[in-house]
Amino acid sequence: MKLGLDISPDLVAVMASEIEAGEKAVTAAMREAGTGLKTTWRGQITQAGLGRRLANSIRSQTYPRAGESLNAAALVWSKAPEIVGAHDTGPLIRSKDGFWLAIPTQAAGRGLRGGRITPGEWERRRGLRLRFVYRRRGPSLLVADGRLNNRGLGVASRSKTGRGRSTVPIFLLVPQVKLPKRLNLDQDAERALDSVPGLIVANWVKTRI
Repeated sequence: MKLGLDISPDLVAVMASEIEAGEKAVTAAMREAGTGLKTTWRGQITQAGLGRRLANSIRSQTYPRAGESLNAAALVWSKAPEIVGAHDTGPLIRSKDGFWLAIPTQAAGRGLRGGRITPGEWERRRGLRLRFVYRRRGPSLLVADGRLNNRGLGVASRSKTGRGRSTVPIFLLVPQVKLPKRLNLDQDAERALDSVPGLIVANWVKTRI
């Protein structure tokens, strides 16, 4: 007696098809989770008033860069990790030299690159010397003997007689400052991680439709 076994459909082909579907589903899920987290982090940074430029420092990348894999992963990071991390943790900031932190007033204006201006840069640009004023109560000051222009910036006085000249506070001097916590990136990251299983299932089903 001769017996034969014919299995239909082909189990090997079925398993190969399922593995391929799984690779596509996992890769697509990680891509969606990574892109979604990038978008959420960018939105959170913008809503915190930290600017579009810092928000755009958030980037994402899915691995492998080409093709699909059951071990696919997504990486979301910032190109300005120190700044973003500071707003996420709210650290206590002290001067590196153990002296004062110079906090610019509105009269100081902005730096050339749009960031916070330093006392040295301010003196070079305005052509004025800053003078230290110690105060027992409240922060000490760096002041300039000049005037405020129409934009409220401290500038040199044009008067030869001294008329209109005043002492303008340019920087507040403090020993340390507590940066407020303005972001909660971990919360969004946990939500993105929790969404991965559902995304995998949804994408796996999608390949069958």
